[in-house]
Amino acid sequence: MNFNKLAQILAVEPKYRLAQAKQAIFKDLIPSWVQATVFPLALRQKLQKDFPLSISAKEFHSQDGRTVKIVLELDDRLKVETVLMSYPGRRNTVCVSSTVGCPLKCLFCATGELGFKRNLTADEIITQVLYFARYLKDKKQRVNSLVFMGMGEPFLNYDNIIAAIRTLNTKDNLHIGARHFSISTAGIPSGIKRLAEEKMEINLAVSLHAPDDQTRARLMPVARQYPLAQLFAAVDYYLKKTSRKVMFEYLLIKAVNDSDEQARQLSLLMNKKLYLVNLLTYNLTGAFEPSSPERLTRFQSILKKNGVAVTARYSFGADISAACGQLAGRI
Repeated sequence: MNFNKLAQILAVEPKYRLAQAKQAIFKDLIPSWVQATVFPLALRQKLQKDFPLSISAKEFHSQDGRTVKIVLELDDRLKVETVLMSYPGRRNTVCVSSTVGCPLKCLFCATGELGFKRNLTADEIITQVLYFARYLKDKKQRVNSLVFMGMGEPFLNYDNIIAAIRTLNTKDNLHIGARHFSISTAGIPSGIKRLAEEKMEINLAVSLHAPDDQTRARLMPVARQYPLAQLFAAVDYYLKKTSRKVMFEYLLIKAVNDSDEQARQLSLLMNKKLYLVNLLTYNLTGAFEPSSPERLTRFQSILKKNGVAVTARYSFGADISAACGQLAGRI
C-alpha cells in the first residue's frame, strides 16, 4: 500500500474523506472498500480499483498455536516474512522485517544467506502490522507491541523504520504506544545514537552473541567494523540520553560462545544497572548446533551469580521456521 497515493486519489474529494479512509483502514480494519459504506458507491469502486486493500500473504501456523508466520508478497514480487507471537492473556507481538534480505551475513541467520535485495518502505512495514491487526480483530484481540527483529538490520533502513513507528503510534492509526516498540540492531553505533535523539521512548535491543571481539567477528562480520568498545560507547550514549534499559540478546551456540569462561567475560561487560541480558537458544539454520538446556541453565546461573540481570526467552515458531534467525522469505 502507498498511503501517499491514497491521499492523491482523495485530493479531489472533501477533506473529511481522507480521515474517513484512515478510520476504515486502521480502526475498522476493513479488507475491502466494499465495506466502507460511508463512501458513495462510485468512490468505493474507484478506491477498490486504484487503491485495493488486499494483502497478498501465505500463512503458516505453529503446532502450539502461539505463532503465526506470513510470507508477504510485495508489489515487485519480492517476499518478506513477518511473525505474530501470542502470549495468552497478556499480549500479541508482531516481529517485523525491515529489508528484503540482509547485507550483514551473520553466520547464525538464514536471512543473510539471501544477500541484500532492498529496503522496505514505511508503507510496506506498516502493511505487515496491518495484516495481523486484521487477523486479530476476528479474534477480538489487537496488536499490543512490535519488535523490529525480523529480516534485515533496522538501522540500515532508519528513516523508513522511524516513519512507520510514527504512523503506527498516532491516535488516528493503530495507536500503539511508543514504549511498545523495540528495535534490535546487530550493533550500528550511528543508528543507536540517532535513536537516542528521538523524542519517542522506543526500546533498544542489541544483538551481542559474544563477549569478545574475535568470537563476535567470527559470528557477525559487522563486528569487524564496529568492535565492542565502539558499540558500548554508543550504547552508553543512549543510556545517558534516555535512561532507558537496554537489552542485550545472546544466542547460545554449542562450543562457540557458551562456555563458563565466556559467561564470566560477559558478566564483566554487563556492568551497568540498565543492562539486561536476554539468552536465546540457537535455532537451526544449518551452520551450528544449539547449546543444551543444561548449558543454558549453567550459563544463566553464572551471570546471576555475578549480579547480571538476565532472562531466557521462549523460542516461538521453530517448527514453521519462524524463530529468531530462521526468516528467509521462502515458502
